[in-house]
Amino acid sequence: MRCYFYTFGCKVNTCETAGLQQLLVDSGYTIADSPEEADIAVINSCTVTSSGDHRMLSLLRQMKKKNPELIIVLTGCYVQAFPEKAGQIKEADLLIGNKDKAQLPERIRQFLEKPSSACNTQGISPYKKDDPFELLPCETFAHNTRAFLKIQDGCNSFCSYCIIPYARGRCRSMPLSALRKQAELLVRAGHREIVLSGINLAFYGAEWGGTLLDAAECVSSAGAERIRLGSLEPERMTESLLEGLAGLPGFCPQFHLSLQSGCSRTLRAMNRKYTAEEYADICRRVRQHFPDCAITTDIMVGFPGETEEDFEQSLRFAEKIRFAKMHVFRYSPRPGTPAAGSPEQIPENIKTERMKRMQALGAAMQRAHLKSCVGREVLVLFEREKGDGFHTGHAPDGSVIKIPQKNRKKSLRKSVFCVRIEESDDACCFGQLTEDSFANPT
Repeated sequence: MRCYFYTFGCKVNTCETAGLQQLLVDSGYTIADSPEEADIAVINSCTVTSSGDHRMLSLLRQMKKKNPELIIVLTGCYVQAFPEKAGQIKEADLLIGNKDKAQLPERIRQFLEKPSSACNTQGISPYKKDDPFELLPCETFAHNTRAFLKIQDGCNSFCSYCIIPYARGRCRSMPLSALRKQAELLVRAGHREIVLSGINLAFYGAEWGGTLLDAAECVSSAGAERIRLGSLEPERMTESLLEGLAGLPGFCPQFHLSLQSGCSRTLRAMNRKYTAEEYADICRRVRQHFPDCAITTDIMVGFPGETEEDFEQSLRFAEKIRFAKMHVFRYSPRPGTPAAGSPEQIPENIKTERMKRMQALGAAMQRAHLKSCVGREVLVLFEREKGDGFHTGHAPDGSVIKIPQKNRKKSLRKSVFCVRIEESDDACCFGQLTEDSFANPT
């Protein structure tokens, strides 16, 4: 049978979808390129925002309309956090919670043997405090130069706006022995860069006294040429972690430190575990160890009770930090979280206006960061040719780098070359291969 996959949300979901694909391929399924060609569609959901829920529901309706015989399996955070709501989605034939994703082949087999006219929500297992890390196979990302490796799951923070602890359970980490094996498989498959991912990645190993540095060193010893970190909670960026990462061969100095607000009063209301001043000090120490790093972030606007003065403070703080890139989004109430019941909800038009102002600042800072890269020579891992006349890849700090194809017709995909950056625009840098690159390609 043919199976189609669609992923919403974060890189952790991307990692898990790759594992689910491998489970079904190992069980005799083939992967379809579109839902119209498929017998089964597996939708890996996200529920961080209500707009994401609406996009997911719209996709399910479209799929069923175009292919009425399609069997739709809905899994992921929406199913785990809101099982009763998921059970009311008429387009979904089978529900599987986050905790039970490894059972996908068996659940499909059972459904095919005994189809049901209604979704069964009783098979969605609730999380427990002592649950182990769920291992999914992840030997390759067939169409990617970089590989994303989920090494941590769950969150203990319970920010007042966030549903994720209910959708993902408590913090738990991949054992180092399993991590090394997974990393070796990805290196053997030809991936030259491994991106470590997690729901609360900075808490890797906290259950047994380990650290994220242990994970990075393990992946390095498995043969990974380049190691990059996914989104991080700033309060775990200790001096010893930064010192260790600075000495790690192939470590890429890109730090996505989730901020959410540059106003300490708002951070307290969000139940974040740091102040704006502490966050600024963390960024200062990161730049001490990595002078050419890129610090990127997430910022929320319109949190309940956020005054115009609070927002202006957050805006000025972001400008002070000089982020290389910001993901800006409006607060979206999540049922079951304390913030959703706040009487101080911000009108949508004010949220939108604040988002546009923060986004404008983010765009200006991104242009400034890319402009600061002009004149540097950086090692670029090339990933794809998009048909726009350029070879495209990423520098160690995560900046997108392009060189003209006319100077190098052959594909550079999966190769590392030294590039001298000559100019930049709003989104990327442009350069040329150095003479040394032609003599010593890798």
